[in-house]
Amino acid sequence: MSFCSLSLMGSFGNPSPSSKKQQQKQEREWFAVSFKPENFIPGLVIGFILGMFLDLSKPTKRSSSSTTTSTNTSNRLLGKHQQQRMAALDSYEELKMVLVVRQDLKMGAGKIASQCAHAATGLYSELVHSQRSLLRQWELCGQPKIVVTCKNQQEMNKLKEAAESIGLPTFVVADAGRTQVSAGSKTVLAVGPGSKASVDSVTGKQRLL
Repeated sequence: MSFCSLSLMGSFGNPSPSSKKQQQKQEREWFAVSFKPENFIPGLVIGFILGMFLDLSKPTKRSSSSTTTSTNTSNRLLGKHQQQRMAALDSYEELKMVLVVRQDLKMGAGKIASQCAHAATGLYSELVHSQRSLLRQWELCGQPKIVVTCKNQQEMNKLKEAAESIGLPTFVVADAGRTQVSAGSKTVLAVGPGSKASVDSVTGKQRLL
């Protein structure tokens, strides 16, 4: 082996002191550049923003879960209410109210509607303190109301007397006379709420409006 070969091998196998110093200097320069604020601060900011988005997403999941729970609870309560209503209908007879409208007054459709509303609410307000259980039973039945007609005041009076003779509640609307009819006109008779059989025994032969 020649002297040149040995010299080359020696130079690659054992770095000179000057080359070691140069390498250490390059490493120090690399670390200095890497840890400059402008190099790692953007990464910290991005990480902070990502963390905020992750935290904000958590309450939405909890809110969705609570909404689902609330909906399930409402459905259970609604089902329970329907079961109670069906049980009440099984234990009580179905009730209804009949509204008797005078034909001889020739009232328009809107006038008849308003007078029937007066009759139903008037009778309800009279019973709300004295016969709450009757109203409650009627409400459980769906508050059925039937509208029929009578010929005149005389026929209305007979129907009212017949209803009261068997214990059915009644209410007669006396119009204020602002439109279509004269003041004090008896426009609508409300009969009930009462059992279908008892109410039909009074108004069953009247024509539907």
